[in-house]
Amino acid sequence: MKSDFTCGFIGLGLIGGSIARAMRKHYPTCHLIAYDINQDSLAVAVSDGVINLSLSTISTEFSDCDYIFLCAPVSENDRNLTELKKYISPDCLLTDVGSVKTDIHNHIAKAELESQFIGGHPMAGSERTGYINSKSLLLENAYYILTPCEAISPETVDDFSSLIASLGAIPMVLSCKQHDFVTAAVSHLPHVIAASLVNLIKDSDSKEGIMKMIAAGGFKDITRIASSSPIMWQQICLTNKDNISELLDSYINSLQSVKKEIEASAKEQLYHFFDDARNYRDSFIDASSGPIKKSYSIRIEIADEPGALAAIATILALHQISIKNIGIVHNREQEDGVLRVEFYEEESIAKASEILHSKGYTIYQK
Repeated sequence: MKSDFTCGFIGLGLIGGSIARAMRKHYPTCHLIAYDINQDSLAVAVSDGVINLSLSTISTEFSDCDYIFLCAPVSENDRNLTELKKYISPDCLLTDVGSVKTDIHNHIAKAELESQFIGGHPMAGSERTGYINSKSLLLENAYYILTPCEAISPETVDDFSSLIASLGAIPMVLSCKQHDFVTAAVSHLPHVIAASLVNLIKDSDSKEGIMKMIAAGGFKDITRIASSSPIMWQQICLTNKDNISELLDSYINSLQSVKKEIEASAKEQLYHFFDDARNYRDSFIDASSGPIKKSYSIRIEIADEPGALAAIATILALHQISIKNIGIVHNREQEDGVLRVEFYEEESIAKASEILHSKGYTIYQK
């Protein structure tokens, strides 16, 4: 894989901007061009030295690209592909960054570009949007799912996986259909559930707002993602509706089952319902022991380099701050920070944040 490649971006927001920044960091001689409807963002990207050339339209400059990333909203993919097909070289590899893959694969088939497309979904991001919030570390140690078309050679997939890995991410190859079912289960459905729980409380609350007033701990933890962009999740539900609907049916059936067990005072069944969930949840890499409860944690931006994690642990230990759990977060959609540090006490959050911030670290709290 050459280091002086040319890469184009159609859309340069949070994800596109972060990929561009990572490329500039790891491949300083690469040539990056970008088109975005927000010309002010492109001007900032040029001023930052991230991209070499900003474009006001999808034009002939894209014909020189070795890679092109589709980073605009999914609703624009059809139109952008129609324009891009006029200029894209047959040797160029096309990819995207959307969180639903079957839909873009259908657009690619319609545009007859299947021989040069690998879908992409970096499992990273935050509630902040736009190029101004992009950062080169966003991809560090985050899963990056790739969904190659059948016409793509294994060698091309390996080369592109190497590029993604070189930017600090962890590539994982799936089919587009497998990807959409998996993400519907672990990402899309939870957002629907979180939003429905919040709306249930809103509709059930008293005029005095007592439920809202005392909502804390577990409720806030499991509904935090309901604060995500309504436009983005509207589009996800529309483009991955079959998988979300299938899983919603399963979830509704499970709720109906536990409802019957509660009504029947089925002591044994209810115990196993909660015990099975606890055991499986505690098997997750970043799970804390016990049932869902308030977590005293912060997230920290760190570079993936030897000693980075140990340095954090040492700094906190020298200030007598006890760490309950520490580890890299690989799935960072709607999250900021590469490293998650969990504490035993709430008071440790402010103390650790102040100390680490004074050392130059960027800190995020829920």
